[in-house]
Amino acid sequence: MSAVRGWCPSAWRPMAAGDGLLLRVRPPLSRLTCAQALLVAELAAANGNGAIDLTRRAALQLRGFDEASWGEAVKRLVAAGLVDPDPAIEAVTLTVAPDWHADDDTHRIARALEMRRVELPRLPGKFGIAIDAGERSVLGDTPADLRVERGVHGGLILRADGRATGARLVRGREVDAVVSLARWFIASGGAAVGRMARHAAVLPDGAVGEVGPLVGQSQGEQVSPRHGRLTGAELASLAEAAEALRVTPWRSLLPERAGGAAMFSARPSNFLSCKGAPVAVHSPAVTSIHRRAADPATSVEACVGAPACPQASVATRALADLLASASLAGPIHVSGCAKGCARSAPAALTIVGRAGRYDLVRDGRADSPPALLDLTAAALLAELGAS
Repeated sequence: MSAVRGWCPSAWRPMAAGDGLLLRVRPPLSRLTCAQALLVAELAAANGNGAIDLTRRAALQLRGFDEASWGEAVKRLVAAGLVDPDPAIEAVTLTVAPDWHADDDTHRIARALEMRRVELPRLPGKFGIAIDAGERSVLGDTPADLRVERGVHGGLILRADGRATGARLVRGREVDAVVSLARWFIASGGAAVGRMARHAAVLPDGAVGEVGPLVGQSQGEQVSPRHGRLTGAELASLAEAAEALRVTPWRSLLPERAGGAAMFSARPSNFLSCKGAPVAVHSPAVTSIHRRAADPATSVEACVGAPACPQASVATRALADLLASASLAGPIHVSGCAKGCARSAPAALTIVGRAGRYDLVRDGRADSPPALLDLTAAALLAELGAS
């Protein structure tokens, strides 16, 4: 498999990593039924290395596959409705605000766009679309290039990423506007720069507006694995206790229960079932998750780091745990390289791996100029008063 970066892996286009092939599953409407969650858990444990990472675009990243096990996994994911049989359609990155309700604006527009993805042009690998049309917009910190949002005027807007305001949308014509702006992006040379925020071309008249987004936070109770990682056994245990699971872009899961109750039982279980279908799980208790109120700005974020990521030159998550225990003012971002996969927004402290050592950025991103260079882990901790 290609090791070229600058694109996002999908189910059909896995990426070679230090621990084997990794593939991403983007559940339709950011929702996993109980049966689908148990399938993902089984594939992670039986076909991969058991690790599942939650991503900032509400996807599940499964790791440790070889060519044969990857092919088998994709077949089963397609059959379960979790992967589109057309790789070109599957490549479209669509992030849906996870706290939607049936037939509300987010649900209505996301379903319509899923049906019309074939009308979109071929977009750059990291280009994404966010449907964020609840009572308030909650995906402002989530990577996306085109955003359907609730505007401060109460209606819906289409906002090009990097612009503070967007254009008013006509109800029922939202997908038309998204498709039109995506086509303009390609026709105006946007593929050369890859992302809407970096595209300097003047927006077409229909995409220019004066309405800003009405910003809020998701209010649902979330289950948050440490560093966004859980095992297949843990996912299966969570799925048993829920009607369905919503995958959030905050690297967490939002339980869905009949009647709106959000309740999980994280008890140990070696034999889980869903609608009468038993699934064997060879793991003891769920140990690395906790429940929390929704908060997109977590205090410490870290990518997988070395050795799992071949682009990272340093370990990240053990260091992140040490920084978290030191009660430093956050947010804090620990990145194995300058790409900053775990966080694109600036952080109070950003630690970046380079040639086996750490650079320290203050109030910036992983690609910002560092304040200190070439630190060992011990020197970094001493500098921050965390040793």
